[in-house]
This record gives sequence, C-alpha cells and structure tokens, in this order.
Amino acid sequence: MTAKTASVRARMPRWLPGLLLVSPSIVAIAVFVYGMLGWNFKVALSDQHDEVSEGSFVGLENFINIWQETRWILSVQHAIVFTVVFVGGALVLGWFLAFLMEKGIKGEGGFRAIYLFPMAISFIATGVVWRWLMNSATGERAVGLNALFRFLGLDFLQWQWFRDPDWGMAAMAIPAIWQMSGYVMALFLAGFRGVPEELREAARVDGCNEWQVYRWVILPHLRPVTLAALIILGHISLKVFDLIVSVSGKQIITDVPAIFMWTAVYDAHDPAKGATIAGYIVLSVAIFVVPYLIWNARREKRK
Repeated sequence: MTAKTASVRARMPRWLPGLLLVSPSIVAIAVFVYGMLGWNFKVALSDQHDEVSEGSFVGLENFINIWQETRWILSVQHAIVFTVVFVGGALVLGWFLAFLMEKGIKGEGGFRAIYLFPMAISFIATGVVWRWLMNSATGERAVGLNALFRFLGLDFLQWQWFRDPDWGMAAMAIPAIWQMSGYVMALFLAGFRGVPEELREAARVDGCNEWQVYRWVILPHLRPVTLAALIILGHISLKVFDLIVSVSGKQIITDVPAIFMWTAVYDAHDPAKGATIAGYIVLSVAIFVVPYLIWNARREKRK
C-alpha cells in the first residue's frame, strides 16, 4: 500500500464502505418497494377506471366511494373474522405446543421438526390439501373430515366448512392455523427458554406454586414474543390471498380485500379501484407494523 493510498483511506469516513456495500439493496428497496407504493397511491387518487386512459387527480374520492359497495364491506367483514380466528387460534395453539415442549419431553427435536414442517409448505399446497379435507358434502357422499366424522359416528359434527354462509371464514382460518402454529411455537419456546432458571427457583423458594411461577414470572417475560407473533400473524392475515384462492377460488362467500383487488384489476379492468383496495391493505398492515417498530425502537434505545 502506497503512502497516497493510505492517506486517502485515512481521510475516508468509516461509514462509507458499509454504505457502499448496502447501496444496491437500498436502491432496489427504494424503487421496487417504496416506488411501487407511491405509484399505487398515485393511481388510487386518480379516476383511471380503465386500462387506456391516464386518469386525472380526484383526491380521496375512490377511498370514500368504495365504502358504498356491498362487496367491499363484505370482504372487510370476512377479513376481520379470518384475522380474529387465525391470530387467536395460532397464538393459543402455538403457546400450548411450546408449553408442552418446554417441559422437556422425550424426542423434542423430532417434535419440533414435525410442528415446524407445515411452515415449509406454501399456502397453495396447504390450500389444495385442505380443500379436500373441508369438502362440504355430507352423508354417504362425504369425503375428508366429514367422512371421518361419519365413520366415527359423529355425524352431528359434519359441517359445510368454508361454504357456510355465516362462519365460512372461520373455517378458512383452520388451514392457516395448522400451517403457522408451529412457527408461533418456536417463538414461544425461545421465550420460555430465555427466562433464567434462577428467577423460577427464587419464585419457588418464596412459596409460589407452578401456576404462580408461570403467572407472575414466566408469562410477563413472554410479552415481547407475544407482540412479535401478533404482528407477524396479523399482517399475514390482512393480505391473505393464495390460501383462499386455492381452497375456494374467487367466490363471494370467501371474499377478502386481496381477492377483491385481483378481480377489480384483472377481471373488471379497473386500475383505480384495485389500487384503492391495495392502499387500504397497505394502511391496515401499517396499523399493525408501525406501532410495533416504534415501540421496539424505543425499547432498544432504553437498553
């Protein structure tokens, strides 16, 4: 290394090499994430209701008018039901599996692999299998779970599943719970193992029974893990598309905003309406993610 090169490197800011290393990723994110988001909102704020006109600025007109459409309101209701059942079911089942694993059962590694395996499968593959399992046929024509109930003499448990007009979206959440509960289990298991054994022993010495140890010592330590799982599951449920399409197809009875967006753009050829729905999906996800990022940043700053 020459003296001139050494002098140049000495004057170079220490952060510059790192910035140059990550600059391709920064440019890609700026163009293909935030640039596309900006373009989407540009279309959503226009009256471009066909594929040939450029459209002119109309402000929030599309965001307001869409609430007058029955299908949009129905899709939002379906998304809320799906989110509540999916997030609640995955959290409860994941916590229960982690609780069992935390007790140190034999063959823990094998059970962890079994529980995590569904996460390695795409929602499309999951939907294809569960479409057969949740077939709505009953009686002698029953297949899937309804056939199992008939074989066990539990005919009263036979159900229309996702074709039920009232609770079809609750049934649609079952495959998602099956797929993501193993991931939630891994998060909670890491949280359980992160609680120092000294704290547990101190609580037992103070006279706490096992339930009180979990109630007052372990569960409070799981709040960050629970919040992280809630954020991850929530944003997945709000933009779910492939699972529902692979199970039921594009039907009104299982319509959600993501499917409505697809049909608005590719079937009805209405870019402005599709961009408006996409804007609402982005905003709903931001409601979940942004507060968590702010809370996490403040938490890291206090450490």
